[in-house]
Amino acid sequence: MSESESSRPSLVFAYYVTGRGFGHATRVVEVVRHLISSGHRVHVVSAAPEFVFTMEIHSPNLSIRKVLLDSGSVQADALTVDRRASLEKYCEIAVEPRDSILATEVEWLKSINANLVVSDVVPIACRAAANAGIRSVCVTNFRSVKFFKLAYGRDGLSWDFIYAEYVMAAGHHHRSIVWQIAEDYSHCEFLIRLPGYCPMPAFHDVIDIPLVVRPLHKSREEVRKELGVPENVKLLIFNFGGQQTGWKLKEEYLPAGWLCLVCGDSAKQELPPNFIALPKDVYTPDVIAASDCMLGKIGYGTVSEALAYKLRFIFVRRDYFNEEPFLRKMLEYYQGGVEMIRRDLLSGCWAPYLERAVTLKPCYNGDTDGGEVAAKILQDTAMGKKRSKLNLSGARRLRDAIILGFQLQRAPGRDHSVPEWYQVAGNEADIPSVDQKQKPSKFVEGFEILHGDHHGLSDTIGFLDSLATLAKIGGHHQEREHLAAAALFNWEEDIFVARAPGRLDVMGGIADYSGSLVLLMPTREACHAAVQRNHPSKQKLWKHAEARHHSRDTPILEIVSFGSELSNRGPTFDMDLSDFMEEDGKPISYEKANHYFSRDPSQKWAAYVAGTILVLMREMDVRFEDSISILVSSTVPEGKGVSSSASVEVSTMSAIAAAHGLEISPRDVALLCQKVENYVVGAPCGVMDQMASACGEANKLLAMICQPAEILGLVEIPSHIRFWGIDSGIRHSVGGSDYGSVRIGAFIGKTMIRSVASSSFAESNSEAEEESLELKESDASLDYLCNLSPHRFQAFYASKLPQSITGEEFIEKYGDHGDSVTSIDRNGTYNIMAPTKHPIYENFRVQAFKALLTATPSEEQVIGLGELMYQCHDSYSACGLGSDGTDRLVRLVQNMEKLKHSKTESGTLYGAKITGGGSGGTVCVVGRSNLRSSEQILQIQRKYKEATGFMPYVFEGSSPGAGKFGYLKIRKNSDLLSST
Repeated sequence: MSESESSRPSLVFAYYVTGRGFGHATRVVEVVRHLISSGHRVHVVSAAPEFVFTMEIHSPNLSIRKVLLDSGSVQADALTVDRRASLEKYCEIAVEPRDSILATEVEWLKSINANLVVSDVVPIACRAAANAGIRSVCVTNFRSVKFFKLAYGRDGLSWDFIYAEYVMAAGHHHRSIVWQIAEDYSHCEFLIRLPGYCPMPAFHDVIDIPLVVRPLHKSREEVRKELGVPENVKLLIFNFGGQQTGWKLKEEYLPAGWLCLVCGDSAKQELPPNFIALPKDVYTPDVIAASDCMLGKIGYGTVSEALAYKLRFIFVRRDYFNEEPFLRKMLEYYQGGVEMIRRDLLSGCWAPYLERAVTLKPCYNGDTDGGEVAAKILQDTAMGKKRSKLNLSGARRLRDAIILGFQLQRAPGRDHSVPEWYQVAGNEADIPSVDQKQKPSKFVEGFEILHGDHHGLSDTIGFLDSLATLAKIGGHHQEREHLAAAALFNWEEDIFVARAPGRLDVMGGIADYSGSLVLLMPTREACHAAVQRNHPSKQKLWKHAEARHHSRDTPILEIVSFGSELSNRGPTFDMDLSDFMEEDGKPISYEKANHYFSRDPSQKWAAYVAGTILVLMREMDVRFEDSISILVSSTVPEGKGVSSSASVEVSTMSAIAAAHGLEISPRDVALLCQKVENYVVGAPCGVMDQMASACGEANKLLAMICQPAEILGLVEIPSHIRFWGIDSGIRHSVGGSDYGSVRIGAFIGKTMIRSVASSSFAESNSEAEEESLELKESDASLDYLCNLSPHRFQAFYASKLPQSITGEEFIEKYGDHGDSVTSIDRNGTYNIMAPTKHPIYENFRVQAFKALLTATPSEEQVIGLGELMYQCHDSYSACGLGSDGTDRLVRLVQNMEKLKHSKTESGTLYGAKITGGGSGGTVCVVGRSNLRSSEQILQIQRKYKEATGFMPYVFEGSSPGAGKFGYLKIRKNSDLLSST
């Protein structure tokens, strides 16, 4: 120890470590080791096993206090996070006993005379430190954003980020957890951030440090010698953490010349001779450095040490593990990662991945002394060194949570305000109206159009250009999804292309499943699907798919999805089409299909695409004997309430139908695609999204009564009126519990109304009641809730409905609720009044809205349209489907509208409402079609960004539906053939 170090005062650190897993503890060990070597005392507060710390640090200056203050993610197995259980566990551990925890921690911190509280990344530790008057610092690559993610989508990673997505699954009543965690973090003085970090907006003062990596104790040669493994044998380390996998490992999983070292709880497993169980307390860095590849799940510890010791990492995605995309990108950037499909992991199809992995040349050469650097920063802070920081309130910091669902949707090198997902050619130039005369073009660069017309749509031309590029690139492209797409098609054969737009829900929204009139406008943004069919013997197979097939007579389905990294899904999917068939030659049930696609969450997206094939098999008795290749490329943003899923389904089914000579009307395409979403995907949506995508026309509103799908016609948008969509940045999902609960509440309400009407009809005796007998009889057999008028609902039924009811009570009294796509949870509680009232009144509002659109242009007309939209928005909120972001946007529109009463300015926006399934997503705005309105929309964008940190995307313009577009049949031209 130097003279300056010996004169330094001994400091006391309280180091809180999450109970989430060993990864946090192992990196904490490195920081703690350097603090203790500098003469300081460290109290580690963690539920992690003591040996994790004491195995590396032998010092009386280390104290371990076994306390569990947060639960992290509850894992159902080594690869699956149980989102609902994670929230419930956190409530049990950290929310319900919060007051007693804070009191205990404050007293303990004072008793040890702590100079600094360090958190990795226990939220309540930051608040306890503040209450005790002690400074606190966080050290992590993610912050507990777990909860934010539940509410706002994938992003950064503190527990607020991680739990946020869980809330999407478990319901809005858990959102207070997210806000509490973010508020706790706001007491942290600054963040020491590690590489591979996720966006963490709760921390406004950040210090970036190098990788924290445990040092090696033994050389590669020493480790191999101890294991008895010669140099000519390739070593694979099988590392899925401390979770029991429950998987049966088999000898044939490994190619000849390979040996596998199994980490974790492997002592209880019976292993084949080419698998070796490592001791539970093995020093993993030494084994990593001695191995050739690692097969496991991504975590900070495994990724950092794989990079540091240049180990190839074959990884399997975990569902709902929110920091994974950022660590995965770092792995791939340094050429150290290969992704394995979960199905191939479990079936033992390992060889293609091992062959690919050994060809990689990991190239990370950055510093790995993050533990030492972090310790120095913590020491200086504990000694009183101050950092200049933004003096922002906790409330101001919480507003930044809105960007969580947005930040993952940006790509390196692009402006933070504009995610790559939104960067489409169509945004650079206006899409021509279908009324403009377009000369059919039979050629685009690289392809001859044998059938159809691109209609001058710039996004379609751009998609065809991308196909031409794929045909040229071969194996020289860096992005995996482009490499996979380049190998997808036989470029000399015909390819069929279809296009389907998203939709802007102008009026109607969630009333569609109750039979309402809806008004929908197709968006300019759309999805393209390219389909090719080939005889199985001619089908080009990816290596991992080829390894599973000994015969080339089996029809195969291969799918590539562009934009996969932006929504954290696997870029490819493949399956045998025979998987859709039972042994008796009949198609499998929808229930089996839903289970089939749910097995691997990273590939569940394929249900939207492949599900169209099963629906055609079941509903139209189509049999597919050829292999099918599908490329899907969408510019309809996901989770924004503009029907990205319907555009994928409709474009895919349209292209498949064209490739197989099937003539299906646009209306029938929509109805079939609804079955894909309801039964294969398992999302309880109505049919309006698919109808708008399939049957809509540019610059017109599709008017449809959802009973089940009666198109009334197209409503011209008056030239003086315009509609916009503004994205709140808060992720919406019709698969979330809020939407499903509201839908169930509406069907329960209808069941109760029918019961009340039946009882009233049976008891009617007097002459005065005879006149209403026919109406009561009609209500007793009510098929759609929207067929009940508002005045009859208010007069006869509103007072008879409860505000809410438990699933148990309803089932015992009424039995079934009559909705085939939702199930009642006996233990759940459902609001009844608001979900029942909304569609009844919404249907009336939509009828009035439609009538006003065709009225004589006047100020009263646009005021009336705006008022109806405001009423609709308030009704959504009453159902529990509002959100902070969408409410803020509606208020901003209202503020602009007030300018109409100003003498100096003129407001030209008149109304706004949340769209689609609610709980986030997009707000629809109505206003005058003039320059002033566009300026006010821009002002709203800027004001929203000032308040939230998120620049909202604006949907404007329209384009034709899939039926109007038709399909393209294209073939690569000779010039492109010769160049490849």
